[in-house]
Amino acid sequence: MESNVNNDITIQPYDRSTEPAPGVAQDEYEDQTIGAELSKSDINRMVWRSLLLQASFNYERMQASGWLYGLLPSLKKIHSNKADLSKSMQGHMGFFNTHPFLVTFVMGIILAMERSKQNISSIQNTKIAVGAPLGGIGDAMFWLTLLPICGGIAADLALQGSILGAIFFIVAFNTVHFGLQFGLAHYAYRKGVSAIPLIKANTKKVGHAASMVGMTVIGALVATYVRLSTTAEINAGHAIVKLQTGVFDKLMPAFLPLLYTIAMYLLIKRGWSPLRLIVITAVVGVAGRFMGIL
Repeated sequence: MESNVNNDITIQPYDRSTEPAPGVAQDEYEDQTIGAELSKSDINRMVWRSLLLQASFNYERMQASGWLYGLLPSLKKIHSNKADLSKSMQGHMGFFNTHPFLVTFVMGIILAMERSKQNISSIQNTKIAVGAPLGGIGDAMFWLTLLPICGGIAADLALQGSILGAIFFIVAFNTVHFGLQFGLAHYAYRKGVSAIPLIKANTKKVGHAASMVGMTVIGALVATYVRLSTTAEINAGHAIVKLQTGVFDKLMPAFLPLLYTIAMYLLIKRGWSPLRLIVITAVVGVAGRFMGIL
């Protein structure tokens, strides 16, 4: 009986380049010599590439792909050994998430560690330890402080019909944004891991101060841009008391806008959608005008 089994077997030669060199641990790079020095143009290139940090954002590894994309040219310059470069790239494809405007601070520290050929586990642990708190600091600095300040001033100019509103917002916001991104990248690379205690020591202070400034600005925006007043009056004998000017304004200027803003905030906290609140605001405005109390 003939067999239909194909006995032609091709044996591929074993590639020893894929295994670590003798005596080299998986947590160490094979080439322990200091990597090539990164120039200012290399760091600037890293910053520009970091703008695509969230271009391939996903819920498995968050910003990992964009993170590696930003580091890759510098890693290629540091690691001339292909096996070391492969190890480094594989490690940097792990989970990572931080604020996109402060990521260059982490990148600068990590590149300094990569150049000095520190243990891979130490590099990855540092990446997570420094990147995580920067997420909260960045939110307080940019979304709760810088954005309301620039947006409020720009909106005021725009409401006056001036094109300077848009110009001011773009210039002011991005001056701070790019100034921090480039400045932190160069500073962190020069200082290396010695910059870590600085950010740890001031994390709470910076976050708290930025939150206070941000809340102050938001309060000012509420008083300025939330327009809500009442035309209701109270007849007390021969006297007529206007609720808005006679009661609310004397109690607290912009008292009704504050109450309405707090009500909207509480409803959002309870899970109400912004679209639903917009509809409610429109209905309240039309009904109040129709009834003569707004």
